[in-house]
Amino acid sequence: MKKLFALLLVALFAIGAPFAVLAGCGNCGKIKSIEPYSTHRSSTGGAVAGAVVGGLLGNQVGSGDGKKAATVAGAVGGAYVGKEIAQNSQKTRYRITIRMDDGRLERVDQGSIKNLHVGNYVRIRDGKAIRL
Repeated sequence: MKKLFALLLVALFAIGAPFAVLAGCGNCGKIKSIEPYSTHRSSTGGAVAGAVVGGLLGNQVGSGDGKKAATVAGAVGGAYVGKEIAQNSQKTRYRITIRMDDGRLERVDQGSIKNLHVGNYVRIRDGKAIRL
């Protein structure tokens, strides 16, 4: 009889433990909506990368002062082209609305939703929704 009681107690603890952990979550809730939107990439990174590549290519041309001028021209041209490419490329971000356990609404913005769907129970950690 004692073994049966101990087994029953262990089973109840095993069932109730996950709920006890979730009940104490102050940053948890259910996803209410996921809204994708497009934004432009940062043009600064494209300009820097373009300047480096353009400078390296320009450095391969000529000799002496001509080589210096070609390097500078390559860097300037590369920066311009890199900036234009970055500005014309778009990336998708996601605005996620979460109804928290305490009733308030929280919105997070992130670049990926991986396996997140409306109705999933999530925790907000470092400004991102993470599925539990």
